[in-house]
Amino acid sequence: MSVTDLPILGMLRTRMQWHQTRQKLLAENVANADMPGFKPRDLANPDLGRGAGAGAGAGMGGAASFGAMALAQPVEASGSGLAVTSPSHIALAQAGEGPGADPRRVKGFEIRPSGNGVNLEEEMMKAGDNQADYQLASSMYQKSLETLKIAIGKR
Repeated sequence: MSVTDLPILGMLRTRMQWHQTRQKLLAENVANADMPGFKPRDLANPDLGRGAGAGAGAGMGGAASFGAMALAQPVEASGSGLAVTSPSHIALAQAGEGPGADPRRVKGFEIRPSGNGVNLEEEMMKAGDNQADYQLASSMYQKSLETLKIAIGKR
């Protein structure tokens, strides 16, 4: 078994690749902030729990599942998180509807008259959080390698 076959290292590599790809998408969102009709994109979180067992023997750890990561759909006004479990329940038509609701506002960002849905403040917050999460994964990867070196007596 080589070091690259360890599931924890594969998952951390997958996570770092995910953060790199997400950073590119967030940068594209910021770059297209003035483009009419542009919808911001983001990546869906990778399912590292499922890929850990299956990808451990694949030679790439959990990184083999990176190609299967899908783009999250642009944020829509549907999906309030509430379920109608009884016929007597009153269903909400849309999450953004209600008295005093702004129809241009969709889950935290505002769509401009040009149809552009990029909110620079939110994109910059996401980029900062993404950078911090990448640094955490990178630090954990480095510490895991140091622990392995101690275990085999190379330190």
